[in-house]
Parts: sequence; structure tokens; C-alpha cells
Amino acid sequence: MSAPDAPAGHVDHERLTRLLGDPGCAWLLDRIRRRMERAEPLTGSVILAAPTDGERAAVERLLGRAPGGGRSLSIRLDAVDTILRRSGISPDGLATAVIALTGPVTLRSDARRREADAWHDAYTPLTGLCSERPELTDWGEHIRVSGLVRRLARGPETARALLTSTATALRSLPTDPAVSLPAFAARTLGDAHALDDGTPLATLVHSGIRALTGFPDGTGAEWRREAWASAGLLKDALSSTVLTLGLRGTPALDWATGTGEPAVLTLRQLTRTPPRTTPPVVHICENPTVLATAADTYGPACPPLICLQGQPSAAALTLLRHLHSHRARLLYHGDFDWGGIRIAAALLQRVPWRPWRYTTVDYRAAASRSPMAPSLTGTPATAPWDPNLRAALSELGVRIEEETVLDDLLTDLAP
Repeated sequence: MSAPDAPAGHVDHERLTRLLGDPGCAWLLDRIRRRMERAEPLTGSVILAAPTDGERAAVERLLGRAPGGGRSLSIRLDAVDTILRRSGISPDGLATAVIALTGPVTLRSDARRREADAWHDAYTPLTGLCSERPELTDWGEHIRVSGLVRRLARGPETARALLTSTATALRSLPTDPAVSLPAFAARTLGDAHALDDGTPLATLVHSGIRALTGFPDGTGAEWRREAWASAGLLKDALSSTVLTLGLRGTPALDWATGTGEPAVLTLRQLTRTPPRTTPPVVHICENPTVLATAADTYGPACPPLICLQGQPSAAALTLLRHLHSHRARLLYHGDFDWGGIRIAAALLQRVPWRPWRYTTVDYRAAASRSPMAPSLTGTPATAPWDPNLRAALSELGVRIEEETVLDDLLTDLAP
């Protein structure tokens, strides 16, 4: 008899416990319960390999006879059912006896269906968030199918709470002006440490932020910090910096520009006291050598120049966004290689800029003048500002670093 059909009928608990509840029958009860969970009939034989003396003795008491002297122990469930009925210990048979000893049995199909329903309900906060923020729709679908939430939460109840907090955080992002990450977590989630690195909530919110802001994939502590900052959340307002030359608008910048020296601005400075004045044009380079040489060449007369030093930092993005919002025209140059193209594309996703000697024509001209240029390596990338640039790099197969065209760049910066 399967679990759903087993009646609650009367059993003689004392005799049943003494007979079938013996520790030596624990394996038998476990086998029967598993059959009941799968809705399988309680007929046929079950076999125990290498039984102990206690298990043999318990089966002998149950059957009223020795179970045989073989190495394994075989019991017919039909016989056990008959014994329980005829003895009056469990007039309704074996299934009722097992339930009386071990508790209700849930069909596995029912349990799976209930669990599937619970997981479906767990994603309700995510569904609501994506309906409010359509830009998160693709991310939300990825979260569903990737299994990330299941790995982080393990159970549907925990998952629902996790996704509720995730939705609460993402509804408030991005923030402007920028705030510290702990302060945001305390204000929005009631716990300053809710978004600490390594927590399931931080993992999901960080993933959602990259979908919101288009921040590129990456690894490492610096990458995580910059991704948080792309949504206005500052993990460390002092370690994120940007290198500038010829920029004015604060006492420190005015002094540095007046002496022709580069200035290093922290994210803290830029969020608290951004430059008060904005030049009409700002040049941007990838490598510090360009900025240092411009300082050596033009000193206090050098026009505004900003150096990313690789991937744009939170400080660099904050400064460039500020300048763009105040109508500065941003001109960008980087290395002609796949890494340089990716850096430029990542910047373009966040701040509008125009190419500064950074097109297909410029690449071909520089390559023709550089017979000893190193070979191009790595995975190709697309240049959104110039669709033909990828094909040109693949065709010529050489890297043109900024240092190679430094004279051209300095000519453009001449006061």
C-alpha cells in the first residue's frame, strides 16, 4: 500500500514498537519508507547484505522463524504485512505500521512539486524589480537560469529573502552624489555590513550593478571597487585616483597647473569638491608617459590632459562625468591593441568622447611608419566609435602603443 492510501487506523503501539521498532529493523523501515515515498507497492522482497547478529535476531522475532543462514538477509514484505494484520498489531497493514513508527510519509513527486512552487515564488521580488527596471530584464533572466541564487541561498525561503534585499538595494541605484558603501547599506538595508565582500547579497547586488551601469567583466579587488563606484557606491574614497595635468578649478589644481606639475586627485576630493571651472576641451590618454612628457614639454602652458592609467578608475569616471556634464568636449587616445580597444570601449559606455588620433586612418598611418612594431596578440575586440578599426588591427596585426605616436600627440597639445 502506498503512502497516500495508508489509513490512519488503530495499531498496538507497544507490540509494534517491540516487534518492528526494534533497532535491528531500522534498515527495513528505511527501505519501506523509501518505497512509500516513491509510491511503489509494498510487495516482493528486500535484501540486506552482510547483516549483523542483532539484525538477524530482530528479523527472526518479526517473522517468528529464523530468516535463513545465508550471507544476506531477505524478507518478503507481503509476509510482514500478513503478520501485522493477523496479529492485530496493525490491522490495516504494513504502511499504517510504518507511519505509526516513523511519522507521515510524503510522496517525492509532491515534495518536488511543492519545492518547485516555492522556488518559483522565491523569484517574485526579482520579477517585480525587472518590471520596474526593464534594463535589468536580461540580467534577471540570467540570474534565474544560471543557478546562482540556488547556490547562494540553498533553500527557497532564504532565496526569497535574499532577492527581496537585492531588489531593495538595486531600486536605489545608481546614487548621485556618490555615498560610501557601508552608509548606503545601513540606510537601505538596515545593516552597514550587508554588502561586505563575500556575502550572498553583495554578490547579487554587485552583479545587478554591472547590468545597470554596463561595467565590464573582470576580477580582483580593484575591479570590484570600481564596479561599486560605477553605481555611486564608494568602498574606499581615497585609494581610487586619477592623474591630471593643466586642469583648474580648486586651490590644489590651480597651484599644480600654475607650476606645470601633474596632480593626483582622489575620489574623495572629486565627490566633495569637484573643479569649479570647466575647459572647453579635455584630452584623455591611456598611459602616464604621455602626460609626463607633456608636462616636461609645455609645463604651465599645457592644455587640460587626463590620464586613465589603464581601466578607468572610479575617480577618473567621476571627473570625466563632471566635465562632460559641464559641456567639456572629451577627446580620447589609447593604445592600438585589443586591450586598449576594450579600455576605450568601456569608457565610451560610461562617458561620451570623441577619438583623438584614434581611428582606422590613424592606426594605418602609424603602422606604416613603425616597421618594428610588436605583433598584436589577444582576443579581438570591437571599437564602437569606428567599426572598421577591428578589421584593420586584424589585417595588419601590429600593436601601436601611445609612446610610438607621442610626437603626434604632443603636437596636438601644443599651446
